[in-house]
Amino acid sequence: MRRRGSVQQKISCVFLTEVKNEPSTKREYQKFRVLATETLNPKVLESDIQSAVPTEKLDGTCCYVSAYKGKPYLWARLDKKPNKQAEKRFKTFQHSTKGSEGKAFVWNVKEDFRSVPESWIFAHGVTQCNGYPQPDENGHIPGWVPVENDNKQYCWHSSVVNYEIGAALVLRPHTEHQELLEITTVPLHELLEQTLELIGTNINANPYGLGSKKQPIHLLVSHGVLEIQSAPAVNYQQLLGWFQGCEEGKVEGIVWHCSDGTLIKLHRHHLGLRWPVEDPFLNSRPVLVNVDLTQYEWDFIPKSLFTTFSEFNGRQFDHLKDICFE
Repeated sequence: MRRRGSVQQKISCVFLTEVKNEPSTKREYQKFRVLATETLNPKVLESDIQSAVPTEKLDGTCCYVSAYKGKPYLWARLDKKPNKQAEKRFKTFQHSTKGSEGKAFVWNVKEDFRSVPESWIFAHGVTQCNGYPQPDENGHIPGWVPVENDNKQYCWHSSVVNYEIGAALVLRPHTEHQELLEITTVPLHELLEQTLELIGTNINANPYGLGSKKQPIHLLVSHGVLEIQSAPAVNYQQLLGWFQGCEEGKVEGIVWHCSDGTLIKLHRHHLGLRWPVEDPFLNSRPVLVNVDLTQYEWDFIPKSLFTTFSEFNGRQFDHLKDICFE
């Protein structure tokens, strides 16, 4: 399978969207909803979406594998955001006549943004001006920060990587039986310059029901690896019916990977549909644990996620949520 596109910035919706002044079903604090119209986004036609590969959009947090300190490292998503004063000016501008006329807000990149760690890097594709990365339409500069083992803020990220052996715990389709999922270790160098989704117990309220508070489970999933087999044509009504009535439609959304590298998405919330749902499609597939640590010359921490999964090596479960370490 060829490598899919990398998720470095916000992905455009497959349809043009409109803002409704009513409470969001996606974010409790948001007083508006962003809904899809039935009009296709012009980007869709430019990127030949009809020949694109539809894949499952997972509900987790975005990660990136790239070199750091001379070896492959996992990076966590960290957007550079405006400080309070700049954010207030930006919001005032958005609601002003100038903002409604489509004029651009002028940022002072050196002074308007909160500080980030020295190791922070901006994402691929971010516009630069005079050597400085520029914010997107939302006032954020997408970026990444390396995941260090001693950083408690990213403890769930660090639980799925081991830099000593250079490997990550990954969920993916089985290489021989595509209907079967597999949890296995993958060399980090094989994941270089890929983006992945971290899902699990302590991520986004755990929509997939993984693990427990006492025994949390987290896994990495490469973007684009979970192909959708029954996706309908790119048509509003057909997609709405698929999400509502198809078993494979019990997903957070679809991300189309186009041949030119463009990514296009559709979220259930764009159609006014609820998420999360009971028994999401990811939990309908059997999963095999294939974590054999005897191939590594390393003394693993007894209660690490790697060690715990290795104790279940060779076992198959009917559903992902059935894996329980207690």
